[in-house]
Amino acid sequence: MKKILLSDKAPQPIGPYSQSVGFDNLIFTSGQVGLGLDGKLVSDDVKEQTKKALENLMNILTDNGSSPENVIKTMVFLRDMKDFAAMNEAYKEFFQSSYPARSTVAVLGLPLDAKVEIEVIALKNNSL
Repeated sequence: MKKILLSDKAPQPIGPYSQSVGFDNLIFTSGQVGLGLDGKLVSDDVKEQTKKALENLMNILTDNGSSPENVIKTMVFLRDMKDFAAMNEAYKEFFQSSYPARSTVAVLGLPLDAKVEIEVIALKNNSL
């Protein structure tokens, strides 16, 4: 059965969606941009936005029984593919050994004019 999962250590949704949803042994997050808890982008820098988006995602996961090691798939949306290298610099700080599968695509625009948005699918800790 589907269960809505929340974290008070990540920004609240800015639209009609949930931070994440649990189903069986999986957690599906909504896309996170580089928002602080104040609802504002942390910076105009794609590397800083990537770090904050991933911090938000890791908070959602850890508050709901998962961890970075349990991420099996990430989806990265970039406003400009020229930011790919800078995004990767920040990304590799969060995933260091057994990298999850990943898709990265360029998009026309993102919420709040963000430069990057990231979503993940992860296993719950007791699923391994």
